[in-house]
Amino acid sequence: MEVTCLLLLALIPFHCRGQGVYAPAQAQIVHAGQACVVKEDNISERVYTIREGDTLVLQCLVTGHPRPQVRWTKTAGSASDKFQETSVFNETLRIERIARTQGGRYYCKAENGVGVPAIKSIRVDVQYLDEPVLTVHQTVSDVRGNFYQEKTVFLRCTVNSNPPARFIWKRGSDTLSHSQDNGVDIYEPLYTQGETKVLKLKNLRPQDYASYTCQVSVRNVCGIPDKAITFRLTNTTAMKNATFQITPDVIKESENIQLGQDLKLSCHVDAVPQEKVTYQWFKNGKPARMSKRLLVTRNDPELPAVTSSLELIDLHFSDYGTYLCVASFPGAPVPDLSIEVNISSETVPPTISVPKGRAVVTVREGSPAELQCEVRGKPRPPVLWSRVDKEAALLPSGLPLEETPDGKLRLEHVSRDMSGTYRCQTARYNGFNVRPREAQVQLNVQFPPEVEPSSQDVRQALGRPVLLRCSLLRGSPQRVASAVWRFKGQLLPPPPAVPVAAEAPDHSELRLDAVTRDSSGSYECSISNDVGSATCLFQVSAKAYSPEFYFDTPNPTRSHKLSKNYSYVLQWTQREPDAVDPLLNYRLSVRQLNQHNAMVKAIPVRRVEKGQLLEYILTDLRVPHSYEVRLTPYTTFGAGDMASRIIHYTEPINSPNLSDNTCHFEDEKICGYTQDLTDNFDWTRQNALTQNPKRSPNTGPPTDISGTPEGYYMFIETSRPRELGDRARLVSPLYNASAKFYCVSFFYHMYGKHIGSLNLLVRSRNKGALDTHAWSLSGNKGNVWQQAHVPINPSGPFQIIFEGVRGSGYLGDIAIDDVTLKKGECPRKQMDPNKVVVMPGSGAPRQPHPQLWGPMVIFLLALQR
Repeated sequence: MEVTCLLLLALIPFHCRGQGVYAPAQAQIVHAGQACVVKEDNISERVYTIREGDTLVLQCLVTGHPRPQVRWTKTAGSASDKFQETSVFNETLRIERIARTQGGRYYCKAENGVGVPAIKSIRVDVQYLDEPVLTVHQTVSDVRGNFYQEKTVFLRCTVNSNPPARFIWKRGSDTLSHSQDNGVDIYEPLYTQGETKVLKLKNLRPQDYASYTCQVSVRNVCGIPDKAITFRLTNTTAMKNATFQITPDVIKESENIQLGQDLKLSCHVDAVPQEKVTYQWFKNGKPARMSKRLLVTRNDPELPAVTSSLELIDLHFSDYGTYLCVASFPGAPVPDLSIEVNISSETVPPTISVPKGRAVVTVREGSPAELQCEVRGKPRPPVLWSRVDKEAALLPSGLPLEETPDGKLRLEHVSRDMSGTYRCQTARYNGFNVRPREAQVQLNVQFPPEVEPSSQDVRQALGRPVLLRCSLLRGSPQRVASAVWRFKGQLLPPPPAVPVAAEAPDHSELRLDAVTRDSSGSYECSISNDVGSATCLFQVSAKAYSPEFYFDTPNPTRSHKLSKNYSYVLQWTQREPDAVDPLLNYRLSVRQLNQHNAMVKAIPVRRVEKGQLLEYILTDLRVPHSYEVRLTPYTTFGAGDMASRIIHYTEPINSPNLSDNTCHFEDEKICGYTQDLTDNFDWTRQNALTQNPKRSPNTGPPTDISGTPEGYYMFIETSRPRELGDRARLVSPLYNASAKFYCVSFFYHMYGKHIGSLNLLVRSRNKGALDTHAWSLSGNKGNVWQQAHVPINPSGPFQIIFEGVRGSGYLGDIAIDDVTLKKGECPRKQMDPNKVVVMPGSGAPRQPHPQLWGPMVIFLLALQR
């Protein structure tokens, strides 16, 4: 009750200020989470590097009034990444277990309806290293004259990674290099973009039969360890994958087997070593005899290496029969592989077609689907499936091609992105060597509609009409089969049909002739497309929108020490006051936290305009309690939307006294100074003992103003990743103004040919944050500490800000030290020349130590709580 009584006396009539309070949105992206930094030349401050599987956290810090809404979108990612279709409306973007496809440039768009939206971006680079894949290929050269038969083995190591991987080849435990062994070549094939390295073993020697390891590394980027794969090259025989081809007479351009024409049967197996394979041909169970019309050849240039071919010249009826190809390793315990091919008048080339009624397959999302092509011919070849759509080159299995022996492609749990055209075609091997036959099947995946708006708040003055529209955004089929409207859950009569040019409407509309108290409420429109339905929600009323507290500015606190009370200036604007009937008054409710009783008061208003700053002073709030303030606008319709905020008591900072108060930055708390969160980078605290020994020469001070290696100072580091115009801001604590004039004195060091600018700003906290320039200096001023005296006359509580601006290059470090804030005017004359400290190595004599000039008192430390 004590609080209630106090507050009854505490509310002072409010004031209205003119327009101009609305401020456009501004944004700044900061990042947190599990980032890892890659220090390479092409990495800048706006690139955020993260390992695949870690958590991405990006935060969009916004300012502006009204408080901006934030929307995250993304570009430059994988085509399968659906992030753009599901934008995140939140100041913090969090992605758990980030995948490589989610790398790209992320955009934070802050918009509050005032001016143009603020858009900031940051590139997210996802680092990963897959397991390497090793493929082996062997070739055998022709024997010409007295040249020896060369046997060459290619070990091809391929890996997907970001950044590009480094490859190391090893034989056993020994590392191989391109130049160390004449029998070894290591090279990168063309057009592989650093993803493949080939180890070529020329003219295999006894020592080449060993274990080979391909080790890939991204140099421990983001802590990703190396990976490796090993292959053992032996002279042990092995065979697999027997295939055949039937080639009709290519000279006569015939794709059929006909008497009187030529015919070739080809047989191939994959083997290690390939050149040791021998082939035997049998006809009807007996060895095929060579003649003028029956030829057996090896290494056809149009076929894989070490392929045996049986050619029949001028095919006779007696040539019909069963031909058997047997592949073997003489003298080795390896089972033979054989292929049987029947040649007769029934041997016909393949045909492929889609069964009747199966050319278009329509299924619902999440269901299984089966695509079918019928292949005929003798022998019957397998069927290869692929996608026709260029933007979807891969099958749902992730492969570009998929072989099916029965001609059926089975898909489980189909999704909408599987819709499209699929191609079936005959395979070349294990069949006729002719032009592939092909057909196409269309897959249509039906899914429920998606509508807009999913939810909409509709405000209108009493007596005015309203048109509600629910549109079909996407769906399959893309048409509105039915639309049902409800009001507060009750079914409404169907609205008049919407005249449209096409037969398939894509929206439904409901018109309200006038908004009244009875017609206000929740409206639903359910749209169906025969597969499912989706609902648009409309909340219709004549309620006023909520007030918008002036959140960018911490309102000044006025403290009354004797009575243990404090005051608070409540500031707000009214959101869209012209959207509904004119405002009559506000209802103000003030309640101390952890208390149930609240003081309620009506605040009458005249016409409120958009952007008009309204103000009310709350007095006699008890120290140190916090309060919840609720503000509700009222119109002839009744209560509008309420806005609330919490008022916290903060201890006022004592005013500076008459003596000098100097911050030497010797303590880690740096006298209560803080780094501004809205700048590009931070100031750094260091001394001669902690500075980087590899720091850029010819810039920055070697020591602080005292000249001792232990003394600290603040400076900006302008090396990479800093860019031209980047700003760093160091903000002082908040001071209460108890004098008309103040003097800010400080030492600065601006040495280097790329020096940018050093600015001193004053941030007034009286009626909102307002930064004004008080002093500025640019360019190289030599390897010397110099002092500046800057007069300021703040109108209320204030802060001082040191802003360092990066110049055109890395030789632009700027430093400050010994900052003093003093009541009264600055000295009319510049400081004594003896107080200019020339740094060692500059060629000028050393001046007296500044600590001998007189006593200095560190006042800022005493101002901290």
